[in-house]
Amino acid sequence: MRSYLDFEKPVAELEAKLDELKAVAERDGGIAIGEELGKLEGKASKALADLYATLTPWQKTQVARHQDRPHFNDYIKGLIEDFTPLAGDRKFAEDEAIIAGFGRFRGQSVCLIGQEKGSDTDSRLRHNFGMARPEGYRKAVRMMELADRFGLPVLTLVDTAGAFPGIDAEERGQAEAIARSTDACLGLGVPNISVVVGEGGSGGAVAIATANRVLMLEHSIYTVASPEASASILWRDSTKRQDAATNMKITAQDLLKFGIIDAIVPEPVGGAHRDPATAIQWTGDAIESSLRGMDNMSPEQIRTAREDKFLAIGRKL
Repeated sequence: MRSYLDFEKPVAELEAKLDELKAVAERDGGIAIGEELGKLEGKASKALADLYATLTPWQKTQVARHQDRPHFNDYIKGLIEDFTPLAGDRKFAEDEAIIAGFGRFRGQSVCLIGQEKGSDTDSRLRHNFGMARPEGYRKAVRMMELADRFGLPVLTLVDTAGAFPGIDAEERGQAEAIARSTDACLGLGVPNISVVVGEGGSGGAVAIATANRVLMLEHSIYTVASPEASASILWRDSTKRQDAATNMKITAQDLLKFGIIDAIVPEPVGGAHRDPATAIQWTGDAIESSLRGMDNMSPEQIRTAREDKFLAIGRKL
């Protein structure tokens, strides 16, 4: 059963009527209502397209958090062959908020790292809603070092509200782990491509998104803090989250203008959650194109290009 967001109610009503009409047609043995059915389908499709063409930043935030949006494991199943995950940071423990391993992407061996939010209550608790502790970032560093040693490109999929802010995480050096993961990204002599597929929240996202090419899905967000947290800080009122989302410029369209990201990956009409297979396919196409753009670059050229990219942010405004 499809799950609708609050602002999608007009579309939900049209699609409910459409489902009722289809049910009537089936029950009555294919009664001749094809023309009426076609008109209603067209009206519902247009309403959905018009709605998603004018989403506000807060509405995009809701879409980026949609429970049915494809997550890391979905992208692995749709894009990667022979994926072999590795566990643990060899210092403290395994953190299931970040999944990392090796596999083949369209015939090329790659290293994959990403946050997994989970798709139901049990998996969300197991993966801590995609919010990693220090051992998750230390595992990411371990994987990047292995990829660099064997000359394998690194692909990261970002989908987290942020690093886990609990006391236990802070006691084990959360900030230091994030910094070392960011440094590991910068030091790679192999291409690294990062895609923000849902939420890109704070340092928890930057830790694995400091890449040669940073891509964002059309309705994803990338922000220094959540709109709710920012509203609490700026206005001491979390209900002003819509104002915060607008003023913070967190959408892919705004960030592309500022040079924070390199490209936007389009989503199917109505968001990636309506057609996950197509969204995953288009994401794979964008990753493949980005990797081809770095063919034949030496490790030093790759590092220099990445360094220049980040040093240039904010200098052309």
